[in-house]
Amino acid sequence: MNTSGQLSLPQISIIIVTYNAAGSLQDCLNSIFRQRYPNIAIIVIDGGSTDGTVDILEKNNARIAFWRSEPDEGIYDAMNKGLRHASGDWVYFLGADDLLLDAFSDFVTQLRDSQTIYYGSVIMSGRRYLSEVNAYRHAKTGLCHQSVIYPASVFKKYSFDTRYKISADHVLNMQCWKDPDFRFEFRDYIIANFSDTGVSSLNKDKLFEKEHVSLVLKHYGVKIWLRFLFRRLKAKLAAS
Repeated sequence: MNTSGQLSLPQISIIIVTYNAAGSLQDCLNSIFRQRYPNIAIIVIDGGSTDGTVDILEKNNARIAFWRSEPDEGIYDAMNKGLRHASGDWVYFLGADDLLLDAFSDFVTQLRDSQTIYYGSVIMSGRRYLSEVNAYRHAKTGLCHQSVIYPASVFKKYSFDTRYKISADHVLNMQCWKDPDFRFEFRDYIIANFSDTGVSSLNKDKLFEKEHVSLVLKHYGVKIWLRFLFRRLKAKLAAS
């Protein structure tokens, strides 16, 4: 999507992971094509779809920087594959059933610092989801990954831990929260319409649920950990 006159603008690599997404992928791509910000490179990693997804990728080949269709070992394995083909200054992950909103182009003009992870808000179930979060909220619920734009420097240091089948993005953000090389900064833009019918919304990550408490202690310290334990115990007592 970039031309020679736009190369001075930072490039945003948008990584889309797909599997049998023929019903939504074209709309997703169109929402990117409509963006006013011109220097966007689209990377699609497909898990070997059989429903016509590949036909859509072939149809849009000229406007996609890279795509590949082959079996993978899950969402985060595919994301890690996509990262290997990302050459931009910034990285953003979008689901095949999600849509970019016009404000995304305004949001990316706010990206200043290559050590800062910027996040905004999304629309989920027709309502705005997420605003600025404190350390406790970051530890407990994390960030919707469709709200986050990462500097490429994050992925020179980290990749997604594929042991976590649904919550590896939460774990990555936990690592970055603790890491003194990075910081999180909120910008007040609603940048995507997030579909809450995907696998990450309808299922729980068993390993993450098992390790959540210890991960909070490791990455946020004793104060947040104690608050997390107290709120969890309070919720259990209220439910009993």
